[in-house]
Amino acid sequence: MSAVKGPRAYRSPVREESARRTRRAVTAAAAELFTTRGYAATSLADVARAAGVARPTVFAAFGSKPALLQRVLDEALAGDDEPVPVADRPWFRPVWAAREPAAVLDAYAGVCTLIAERAAAAFEAVRRAADTAPEVAELWQTLQHNRVRGARMVLEHLVTTGALRAGLSFERAVDVLWLLNDPAHHAALVGSRDWSPDDYRGWLADQMQRALLDR
Repeated sequence: MSAVKGPRAYRSPVREESARRTRRAVTAAAAELFTTRGYAATSLADVARAAGVARPTVFAAFGSKPALLQRVLDEALAGDDEPVPVADRPWFRPVWAAREPAAVLDAYAGVCTLIAERAAAAFEAVRRAADTAPEVAELWQTLQHNRVRGARMVLEHLVTTGALRAGLSFERAVDVLWLLNDPAHHAALVGSRDWSPDDYRGWLADQMQRALLDR
């Protein structure tokens, strides 16, 4: 008995690209509103209006306001909407290519600076919203956990190239690097005190090296 085949799924590249452009417009509008007006004060209708689409379009694309905030944050961290992990991005490769501890931390300071330039405002929007929105509080905790994971990942590579500072445990080093990779430092020094990104990167690399390595 031959199997009965159902109708072949139809895919339209034109329609898919149109949907992707719509998602990008919605994400850009949401990023602007969440970071300037605030998460609580921004509705999906506000986002739809700013993006030039209907509210049901926003809901169909993202499902909920927390999911939209998550997308805004993900794209700010990665720099685009491609499903590629941060650690596999071309701009993260200098960390993996570094072959001595100071160079690992210098490269990681560059990564942290790049991410903060894109994502510091989104991080702050999540932090503020977490105080009053339980669903965002969970996202904030996930962000902290992911920053710890990032610090641990970098240090696991670093110790293959050389030693941490004498007397410094690996777990304490993770905590120190987690503290230093916070985009809030960039927001304070570059955003509020008018440091240049290059000055910030140099300062951050120096702080990481002083805290974690014998010099």
